[in-house]
Amino acid sequence: MSSSQDLGPRRIVCLTEETTEWLYLLGQEWRIVGISGYTVRPRRAREEKPKVSAFLSAKIDKILDLRPDCVFGFSDLQADIAAALIRAGVPVTVFNQRSVDDIFSMLYQVAAMVGCAEAGMARIAAMRQRLDAIRAGAAALQAAGKRRPRVFFEEWDEPHISAIRWVSELLDIAGGDDLFPELAARPLGKDRIIADGAEIVRRAPDIVIGSWCGKKFRAERVAARPGWQDVPAVKTGQLFEIKSADILQPGPAALTDGVEQLHRIVMDWMRQHG
Repeated sequence: MSSSQDLGPRRIVCLTEETTEWLYLLGQEWRIVGISGYTVRPRRAREEKPKVSAFLSAKIDKILDLRPDCVFGFSDLQADIAAALIRAGVPVTVFNQRSVDDIFSMLYQVAAMVGCAEAGMARIAAMRQRLDAIRAGAAALQAAGKRRPRVFFEEWDEPHISAIRWVSELLDIAGGDDLFPELAARPLGKDRIIADGAEIVRRAPDIVIGSWCGKKFRAERVAARPGWQDVPAVKTGQLFEIKSADILQPGPAALTDGVEQLHRIVMDWMRQHG
């Protein structure tokens, strides 16, 4: 009798990093035959697996040469890649996770597809438990009279793009208040552009966190922006970077390393300034 693992896909191409990292965490990396060129988590994946895609483009012929029995993609932004592969007869699963709950759902589905539902649920439960502990830690400081900081999470600098939904939700769990919560539910970056930089200044962020989609964050450039000299975050030196691979990947990284970094930054501020 075949096991559930035997019935799952055995030659998987991951067009984005989060499914690659998750399969490695589940001990199922042997199934992966191709990855995104942007993959940095885990680092060893870059050395072990062929790179067959960017984000908006892919080497379709190279993917077909790998004879995948499943391709994992992310969002409508990869719809054209998915369509080309489907026309070539390749099974494609495209997830569109935009919230913390969506990410957990994706993780469970991938784990189940490779026969690791139980192991996946155990890891998911541990991540949820840690998020609950992080939320409780921030709440304890707030109960002790500490104020939650106003946080501007900048996904891109030119133009200014604010936090996507899962980042905004993780920021709330970590103890901070998203400076532009009304924009967080908009899935596309172009819909989260803050055209008037003066509005950021007016909302007076206590903390600025940059994660410029792979471009190095420059705190000195942020501090030198016209009119920003009186922004509380600039005056108190609360300008930080979280690498995009740690927080803008809608997968394990954001729910572990990403939120931990958010939490440290926010908790330090609450202890010192709140």
